[in-house]
Amino acid sequence: MRRTELPSKLCPVCGRPFLWRRRWKRCWGDVRYCSERCRRSARTRQAKGQGHPERP
Repeated sequence: MRRTELPSKLCPVCGRPFLWRRRWKRCWGDVRYCSERCRRSARTRQAKGQGHPERP
């Protein structure tokens, strides 16, 4: 298969397109992020955005 024919997705964190990889063959539907760095970054963004209410 040629590189231009591979499926691609957009990373929700950095907004860059990334291509299908052989190691994602069985779980391509579950892949959301282009890299481990973006996956970790997404988790920290969620944690910062939730914030805990202050206790009296």
